[in-house]
Amino acid sequence: MHTPVLFNEVLEGLRVIPQGKYVDGTYGQGGHARAIAQKGGMVLGIDLDADQVHKSDKDLVRVVHGNYADIAQIAKDEGFYPVEGVLLDFGLSMEQLSHSNRGFSYKHGQEPLDMRINGKSEHITAADIINTYSRQELADMFSRNAEQLGGNTLANAIKSGGTVATVADVVDRIGSESESTLKRVFQALRIEVNHEFDNIKAGIEGAYEITKVGGRIAIISFHSVEDRIVKQWARGKGLKEITKKKGGTHAFERSAVLRIYEK
Repeated sequence: MHTPVLFNEVLEGLRVIPQGKYVDGTYGQGGHARAIAQKGGMVLGIDLDADQVHKSDKDLVRVVHGNYADIAQIAKDEGFYPVEGVLLDFGLSMEQLSHSNRGFSYKHGQEPLDMRINGKSEHITAADIINTYSRQELADMFSRNAEQLGGNTLANAIKSGGTVATVADVVDRIGSESESTLKRVFQALRIEVNHEFDNIKAGIEGAYEITKVGGRIAIISFHSVEDRIVKQWARGKGLKEITKKKGGTHAFERSAVLRIYEK
């Protein structure tokens, strides 16, 4: 199991205290949550991917299946609030990227272009979006979800196919800076399928609701639109930013930005 992005910075920023309550709203493979528990914190983990919940280590952490957009209601239903700290990490886990068979990574050509984090309970897949959105709707989606992407050119070229490979081939054929563009194409589709911007807005508001005065909220974003949502929300709340850290040199963490706020 790999070390989570900005691992030490998150633990230091949350100031874990023995018997303090912490919610990891994006549990993933559980690296952050287990470390918090090992420091003596009581942890409630939440994950939208039922496979991740099924594989979780429940000896140290209580893990439930749910959407971090509903973090406040879940914490209340579990009798787990108010809390000392909340972590929201908007990235996918390495398990999801490598072994989900849902087409999250452009590196797995024969996987179906699915991208539903919550599995089949979500009705629309990334392939459905490509095949049912109009060219203008696709162009608008690429612009909205992955800034500075040549939306019109891509939309005109991409209206076919249902596997990772077909989309990768299209990007290559139109001569875009292949890897950079591919990352943003897959980002835009995943965000659309899973309503991620709406989830972020609801999740950070819910995190604020359940956090004690003086408690901390740690948020890891991976691209400029996510980070902008977080910054605008924090300004609106008048929150003090305790920490801002950028990810390291590994490919999976270069774009990561950690912001920690104190309520």
